[in-house]
Amino acid sequence: MLKKVLLLVVILVLALPFVGVQAQDGTIAEVAAGAGNFTTLLAAVEAAGLVDALNGEGPLTVFAPTDDAFAALPAGTVEFLLANPELLTAVLTYHVLPGSVMAETVMGMMEATEVETLQGSPITVVASDMGVTVDGVNVSATDIMASNGVIHVIDAVLIPPIELPAVDPLSVTGDIIAAGSSTVGPLTQVAIDAFLEAGFAGAITNDSIGSGAGFERFCVAGETDISNASRPINDGEVESCAALNPPRIPIEFFVGLDAVSIVVSAENDFVENLTIAQLAAIYSGAATTWDQVDPSYPAEAIQAFSPGSDSGTYDYFLEETLEADVEDGGLGLEGEAAEAAIQAVPGIQFSEDDNVLVQGVAGSPFAIGYFGFAFYLANQDILRAVPLEGVAPTAAAVEAGEYPLARPLFIYTTADIIQSKPQVGAFINFYLTNDSEFVDQVGYFQVSERTSRLAKLQLLVAMGMMSM
Repeated sequence: MLKKVLLLVVILVLALPFVGVQAQDGTIAEVAAGAGNFTTLLAAVEAAGLVDALNGEGPLTVFAPTDDAFAALPAGTVEFLLANPELLTAVLTYHVLPGSVMAETVMGMMEATEVETLQGSPITVVASDMGVTVDGVNVSATDIMASNGVIHVIDAVLIPPIELPAVDPLSVTGDIIAAGSSTVGPLTQVAIDAFLEAGFAGAITNDSIGSGAGFERFCVAGETDISNASRPINDGEVESCAALNPPRIPIEFFVGLDAVSIVVSAENDFVENLTIAQLAAIYSGAATTWDQVDPSYPAEAIQAFSPGSDSGTYDYFLEETLEADVEDGGLGLEGEAAEAAIQAVPGIQFSEDDNVLVQGVAGSPFAIGYFGFAFYLANQDILRAVPLEGVAPTAAAVEAGEYPLARPLFIYTTADIIQSKPQVGAFINFYLTNDSEFVDQVGYFQVSERTSRLAKLQLLVAMGMMSM
């Protein structure tokens, strides 16, 4: 029965390019010849051993990812799925619902609704004025009728729940070296402490040196196993990794969300809100006294604090303020011009150590700084977070996408490192398995369920194994 169902999925999906016309007659091969946009799905069906199952019962509802959706998965993922029929089958059936569910029915839902799939796990369907999402994935076309059901096209591949293989820290040996972002560092340290407490007897170092410096140690020196980063790796760093002998191909694991917090001293009683434009003025030197930011503020010199240029927080802040488009409140400066502007701000103080920034801002009612939410949370007795564009940095605002300076947090490694140093794979397995707990403990914000599942799938790909 399962084989029939999955082949029916393919038959239905292959009809998608013929939107607006009746489902075509002919065999699967004949329909496939005229489709062109679902070759990966066909390959998946063949790899799952389902080619001979030509008929199936309906009606069914299919959320169908295109070739582009499969291509958007991390490198190596499709090949890994094709080589693991059990996991592949789980992924395919996670896209199928029993019965015909029309768009009109979905749009009538008043709240997020869980619907059971043929894989056995539910998907979450959400309808809004912006359209329909399934597990956070956009539905790009709806109500494509076929003889045995209805198809809705989606712009990404759905990932079913994934359970990583169990890790026994007591049985893991060897050393691990991590370095990088001072924002991600505390999250990684919580994972390290828990791994050690669970019995790991090796040594783990975790240096907070900034995302840029961390990537230098990872991609230029090639001496670290894990790189903590509060920004994505850039093209130059990827090229440096590739130039190593042996070359390194970085794998990105999305482990949390942060809200870059704009902070003032708890003694500051006049700044109640700031805009991106006002931040850009402060950190470009256009405003050097508080009354130049807002006439109601005191005519006192602004004491600005900032992470150093090796920090991913620094890079992100410049991108979202000085480099942002003018219509978005930024100055529209190019990278070098933005960096020159912030470096020339009168009296500005830089540090790669967020604790130094905390003490500097707390020391004066006329100081201002910015860093990761966790550092504000740990020091809210002496600091105050300033709402940005009227939105305070909270879990609800970050989850809703309303806080302007919400950003992702990453760790990086490579498949070669994981395979040559199994302790690294075991630690990342432990990290991802307990990530939501660690994120809550530090005070950051959890990634979406889909993002968490995708990170686990990436680890399985790197480890060359699977477990569902």
